[in-house]
Amino acid sequence: MTMNGADLRDGADGTCRTSRHDHEAVAAVFRALSEPVRLQIVHSLSDGERRVVDLVSEVGLAQSTTSAHLAVLREAGLVAPRAVGRSTYYSLTTGSLGALVHRAEELLDEGLHAVVHRHED
Repeated sequence: MTMNGADLRDGADGTCRTSRHDHEAVAAVFRALSEPVRLQIVHSLSDGERRVVDLVSEVGLAQSTTSAHLAVLREAGLVAPRAVGRSTYYSLTTGSLGALVHRAEELLDEGLHAVVHRHED
């Protein structure tokens, strides 16, 4: 369905919700997720809140590097910190983020993987 040439289907189920898409905001989300380590952090946080020290252990990077990745995710509004004493806990701001990453993995399972690797050559 189009209106003045604009596609109105923006729901995952193909339903029409708006006539505008904020492509800049969507691009910012994907830029924040474009680093494999940040995807690993999102995966970890999909299972629940984690302390920074736990994430450091899970991703296998220095605390400063892990914190820099968390800052990118935080600035994009994808994770939120919670201070408890001397520890900082992080969580996803929405469960939809974990679902988005999971859907991207499903796309790879559906054959996109071959396309991605063809472009890396």
